[in-house]
Amino acid sequence: MKEQKQDDPELDAVLTGVGPRLRRLRKDRGVTLAGLSEATGISVSTLSRLESGGRRPSLELLLPIARAHEVPLDDLVGAPPVGDPRVRAKPIVHGTKTSLPLSARPGGLQAYKVIQTAPCSDETEQRTHEGYEWLYVLSGRLRLRLAEHDLVLVPGEAAEFDTRLPHAFGPAGEEPVEFLSLFGPQGERMHVRARPKRS
Repeated sequence: MKEQKQDDPELDAVLTGVGPRLRRLRKDRGVTLAGLSEATGISVSTLSRLESGGRRPSLELLLPIARAHEVPLDDLVGAPPVGDPRVRAKPIVHGTKTSLPLSARPGGLQAYKVIQTAPCSDETEQRTHEGYEWLYVLSGRLRLRLAEHDLVLVPGEAAEFDTRLPHAFGPAGEEPVEFLSLFGPQGERMHVRARPKRS
């Protein structure tokens, strides 16, 4: 039995914009279809159909193209830039910080994607409260002042700490920072460290 395709106007609009974006990026970089085919292993005909809208984009096709152009996948699908709170999740805005809830279940561990624009300075007040927090930087530079420690985290770096310690964090400079935050209100540890098993 053939699976019936359900119309999703929002998804269709996003996918329709991928082809022209791929063509524009390739031409801006002076790359031919043949050159991109050699770099990605995707046939010239498939690349041509992707750019013209004749082939539906998929992760299997977009990931090698993003790697070849050395750009984030978001650039190919037209996701909002860092610092822009206009995303599908309902943002929670506190001053210069926008938090996008990634978990819907109340209580227990809470997950957020956070975009913060105001720099963390020496004058930024350090706060304390019950809980345990894990931070992972997606883009930008995050300054973390934790008790006597003063650290700057870059994309791909993470930190975890007991929130009963005085802490403050935000952009390390004028550019916004985007990071993931997992917070356990009762002090639950995140258990995200990869450690070898003891024999």
